[in-house]
Amino acid sequence: MAEDFSTKEPLLWVDQPKPGIVRICMNRPESFNALSSEMMAALHHQLEQCRRDASCRVIVLSSKGKAFSAGHDLKEMRSQPSHDFYEKLFAQCSRLMLSLQSLPQPVVAQVDGIATAAGCQLVAMCDLAVASQSSRFAVSGIHHGLFCATPSVGLTRNVPRKWAMEMLLTGDFITADQALERGLINRSVTADALQDVVIELCMKIIEKPSVAIEMGKALFYQQSEMGIAAAYQLAGQVMACNMMDPAAQEGFQAFLEKRSPAWKTGL
Repeated sequence: MAEDFSTKEPLLWVDQPKPGIVRICMNRPESFNALSSEMMAALHHQLEQCRRDASCRVIVLSSKGKAFSAGHDLKEMRSQPSHDFYEKLFAQCSRLMLSLQSLPQPVVAQVDGIATAAGCQLVAMCDLAVASQSSRFAVSGIHHGLFCATPSVGLTRNVPRKWAMEMLLTGDFITADQALERGLINRSVTADALQDVVIELCMKIIEKPSVAIEMGKALFYQQSEMGIAAAYQLAGQVMACNMMDPAAQEGFQAFLEKRSPAWKTGL
């Protein structure tokens, strides 16, 4: 169980549905799992725990209740209407979002319910996302006079520009099937199948050598922000390092010998 950051029930429930998988469940259904400063601190703390845990191969981010996350806590935002507070709050949110990509482990969003504003941003910033067909997504700040600027960063790195801009300018919800078509999520499944599909996806990742997964994830995000020539140069360097690793050497030898690779645990 995660450290209790509140006087109520723990903000997060943490379990291991399978060896190698750590599932972090946001546990504030009454507030639609709003990303209050307290919730963001709890998430960041637990993610850093996972970063240091060699037995954690994949992280699943889920929620309890009718919402994955409704975004920032509007009551908290209105309670301290100062520029300094808002800058600190959005900086904290950005640190949380960036930590998802800097983790060595892939992070899978398991979405069952609405994901709005910074909650939609949270889905976008996870490496993979699977949603129930009843889930809906929006960057809805514009309804309250606030353009979802920080959520737009993650959104535009997942969704084509015209679709992203329409979501940002209208605040309209899109369905899980639309989110799948536009690249925001990887799977749209029935609610009953959601957990099994997420676990199956995680197990496919765990079957692969951790060194290749970690190097590949880091390279994926680094090269995507570069010009094409620099991206190819970096990718070549990473592949050369990866090829020298015992896991890759064993993988290619197994291919040549027409057998399954005998990877050691933790490779």
